[in-house]
Amino acid sequence: MKKFFAWAALIFGLLYFILPLMGMTRFSLMMRRGVFSFDAYVKVFEDPRFQETFTYSVVMALVTIVFGVLLVVPTAYWVRLKLPGLRPYIEFVTLLPLVIPAIVIVFGYIRLYNTSSWLPLTGSAMGTNILLMFGYAILALPYMYRAVDTGLRTIDVGTLTEAAQSLGAGWTTILFRIILPNVLVAVLSGAFLTFAIVIGEFTMAALLNRPAFGPFMQLLGANRAYEPAALSVIAFAITWGCLGLIQLVSRFQKSAPRKT
Repeated sequence: MKKFFAWAALIFGLLYFILPLMGMTRFSLMMRRGVFSFDAYVKVFEDPRFQETFTYSVVMALVTIVFGVLLVVPTAYWVRLKLPGLRPYIEFVTLLPLVIPAIVIVFGYIRLYNTSSWLPLTGSAMGTNILLMFGYAILALPYMYRAVDTGLRTIDVGTLTEAAQSLGAGWTTILFRIILPNVLVAVLSGAFLTFAIVIGEFTMAALLNRPAFGPFMQLLGANRAYEPAALSVIAFAITWGCLGLIQLVSRFQKSAPRKT
C-alpha cells in the first residue's frame, strides 16, 4: 500500500509538471494554422533583440560565475580551515537572498548608487552592469556557497594545506592548484545553477534598465502570442540542460579518483 501511494504521488507530480509543458510546447508549434511548425522558434531566433539580450545575459552569467567563484571558494575554505565557529553565521548570511525579495535588493542599489550618491554606478552602462553583476551574485550566493561547502566537506582541507605548506606552497598556490581542483565538480554545480538563475532573472535587470533576456521574455509575452510560448520552451530547455549538466558532473565526481 505504501508503494502504491508513493507511485501515485510520483505520477501525479509528473503529470502536474509535464502536462502544462506539453500544452505549452504544442501551442508554440501551432503558429501556422492547421500545421505543426517551428515558425515561432524561427521568428524568435531571427529577432535581433533575442540575439542581443541572450548574448548579454550569457556574458553576465559568465562574469557572475567568475566573481562568485573568486568570492565563495576562498571564503568557504578559510572558514572551514581557520574559523569553523563562524560557519553558522556565514550560512545564515548566505541564506538571506532566499528571504529578501530581489526587488528590495535592487531598490537598495538604486538608492545607494544613483547619480546623486557618493558612488554613482547607475550613471554609466559599465557601472550599471557591475551593479547588476553584484545583484546576480547575491541571488546565486545560497546555491554557490552550499555547493562549494559540500565539496569542501568531502576532502581533508587541513591535511592538504599542511602538506602543501611543508613543500613551500603559498596561499595562492594552495587555493588555486590544490583546493580548487579538488572541489571543481562542486564549483561547476554552483556555476550551472548560477547560469540558470541569471538567464531567467527579470526584476533586477528590468529596474536597472539593462538589455537582459528576462525583460525581453516579459516584453515579448505582452505583445505576441506564439513566440512567448516558444521562448518559454527555450528557457525551460536551458534550465533543464543546466540541471542535466549538474547530474553529469556529480556522476563524474563519484567515479573520479580522489586527489591527495
